[in-house]
Order: sequence, then C-alpha cells, then structure tokens
Amino acid sequence: MMTMALTEPPREAESSLALFALGASISFGEDVAQLLGAELAPLEDREFEDGEYKIRPLENVRGRDCYVVFTLNGDDVASSADKLCKLLFFVGALKDAGAHRVTAVTPYLCFARKDRRTKPRDPVTTRYVAQLFEALGTDRVVCVDVHNIAAFQNAFRCETVHLDAQALFARHVVANIGDKPVAVVSPDLGGEKRAELFRLRLERMLKRPVAKAFMDKYRSEGHVVGDIFAGDVKDRTAIIIDDLIAGGGTVARTAAACRANGAARVWVAATHGVFSEKAASALKNAPIDRLIITDTTPLQPSMAAALGDRLMVVSVAGLLAEAIRRLHANGSITQLLEDGP
Repeated sequence: MMTMALTEPPREAESSLALFALGASISFGEDVAQLLGAELAPLEDREFEDGEYKIRPLENVRGRDCYVVFTLNGDDVASSADKLCKLLFFVGALKDAGAHRVTAVTPYLCFARKDRRTKPRDPVTTRYVAQLFEALGTDRVVCVDVHNIAAFQNAFRCETVHLDAQALFARHVVANIGDKPVAVVSPDLGGEKRAELFRLRLERMLKRPVAKAFMDKYRSEGHVVGDIFAGDVKDRTAIIIDDLIAGGGTVARTAAACRANGAARVWVAATHGVFSEKAASALKNAPIDRLIITDTTPLQPSMAAALGDRLMVVSVAGLLAEAIRRLHANGSITQLLEDGP
C-alpha cells in the first residue's frame, strides 16, 4: 500500500507577510504599507442589499503571517459594532483559508471603556470583545493606548501588544515648548498613572523639572461632576494628557480649571480623536491653545473646522509599521515602546 508523506508548509510561505486594511482604514493602511515597503493585499468587501456583507482575501494566504488594520470607531458609515463584526468575519476567513498567523491591528479598539463593574449587573464589555476575538482564532491583537492597559491585558488569552503615543507626543512638545515651565495634568484620577509616565518622560527629555496636577471627575449615568483641582500650573504651559476625546466636556472643564489656576497656556494631547456630534461645540470656545491628536481615527471635517490652527495631528503609522516589522520577524518591541519609531 502506498503512503503519502505529510510535509510542513514551505518556510518561505510562513515568512511571507500579508497586510490587509478594511473600510475607512484603507488610507491609513496604505501609509503603514508604504513605511513597511509593502503593498496592501487585495480583498473583496461586498455588501448585500439588506446590509449584510461578505469579505474575503483575493490572494493565497495559506501559511502566511497576516496583519489586518482596522480602527473600530463608529462613524457616519458604520457603527463600532458593525466594524467589529467585519473585522471578526475577515479574521475567520483568513484562518479558514489556512493563514499561519493572524494579527488584528486595531489602532482604536471599541468597547474598551467598560472594563469593570462600577454598578450592580454592569457588563464587562472588554472581556466580551476579547472572547469574540479568541473564538475566531485571532493569534494576536495590537492596540494603541487602550483605556485601561491592565484590563486589556487581563481580558485576552491570546497575545496582546499595547502601543502608546507618548513618545510621539513628547517629541512634539519638546520641539515646540521652548524654555517655558511645564506641568502635566490628568483630567481625572483614573488617568493619573498615564500622566505621571508622560511627566517623567518629559523631564528626561527636557532635562528640567516638570510639575503635575489633576482634576477630580466622577461620571454617573452620563453626568460628570467634580470640581477639585490640585497641583501647580501657575505661569506654566499645562499639558492635559488623555487616551481619547469623545464629547469634549472632560478636557474643556479641565482646561478651564487650568486657566482658573493661573496656567499661561493650555495644551491637550489625546491619542484618539473620537469626537461625538457635540464635541465641536464643546471645544470650539474652550480655553485650549493647542490640541494634539493622532490619526488612529479619521478626522471629521467639522472638528477640523471648529479647532482651526489649534489642531495638530501626529501620525502613528510609523509606530504601527515598525511594530508589525518587528512582530513579523519575531523580534522585541520593548525598545520601540520606550523610544517610539
């Protein structure tokens, strides 16, 4: 009786990188691809009349190392839930097609703000999202500045890579701050750790002391309260650091508190400019001299118009491209987290 030997996939196939980008992230994905010296792999993304869709790769992915770039913020075209489903379905299609490894690259991860129970019977949505990724066989999830890094890492059983924009923000600040005294401000106690890490980074780069401050905030059923402000911002450039801006009310009230406590200038650095419909009115007249965001989510024209030349956009495409390059080579990203791309 004749037997056929089973052979392993060719090594060159396993080492072949395939980079995909979905929906509104195609333009951003092209930037990442260019920095990688690659091209986006082709795919079919077809919508049916009832709003359902199918999505599949249009080239062979068997044995390949696949990366899918898709930021999961809701917009006028699709909700966060719609985008999450599309990403999950495509991950499943890649695994079914024999991909050796699939990494979901989500610059902005949706549903990550509800990461613990604060009231009886609250959902822990971050964990549910993690279970969906795991159920489809996702090998790795890469995110930028999730709301709570500890909750993110604990929710997933597959590999997670958490990147942050602090090095990019710090470079921008150092290049533009001059010799003015500086203070780093957290808009709430939950973000104090993030603010302290940024403050220490600035101290190292500026080679001079950087003060700190924080604002009290408590949110319940959509209402934000808390008027306590502590710290030294008098005659300083106060830099409010946060992971995202949605409605704009938190940074607007923190900026006003900084001014009331004598800040000479107020800058805001927030990774994700999610910007809900009311954000433009909340931020248009806020006492903010500069608002720095990244391109993890596409910028809405209304927000660009409302903020004018106060708005600065720092790209994270280089950060993600370098992370993908190192992950594909099974290298370390520890130094990337410290120094940025």
